Amino acid sequence: MRYWLFKSEPDTWSWDDQLAKGDSGEEWNGVRNYQARNFMREMALGDRGFFYHSQTDKAVVGVVEVIALAHPDSTTDDPRWECVDIKAVKPVKTPVTLEQIKATPALAEMVLVKNSRLSVQPVTAQEWATVCAMAGIE
Repeated sequence: MRYWLFKSEPDTWSWDDQLAKGDSGEEWNGVRNYQARNFMREMALGDRGFFYHSQTDKAVVGVVEVIALAHPDSTTDDPRWECVDIKAVKPVKTPVTLEQIKATPALAEMVLVKNSRLSVQPVTAQEWATVCAMAGIE
């Protein structure tokens, strides 16, 4: 299993919106960055990801699971753009802010710290474990 981080502006698509989709999940569509798209192409069914609120909260607020492999993005006719489907697994007990992540030496090399604008990004197993511990989840 690999780990990822999915960023969304809460006024566009929030954790509550993701939760409301239940087990059917939702496309992680609208991504128009080649590197983020390529990361989605690498994803496998069952991979886990952090759901991150960008802009206002700037915090990890939940855990999601990849439930459909990369496929054409339904929001465009341009064949270059693909997306995966994800479903909510569980909320975090304690949101983990970008400020906390930046202040944690074990997370200094995290893509979120190095390239905070990337909307879909990998997370190492060690980073996953560290953030989960900070968030109060197993």
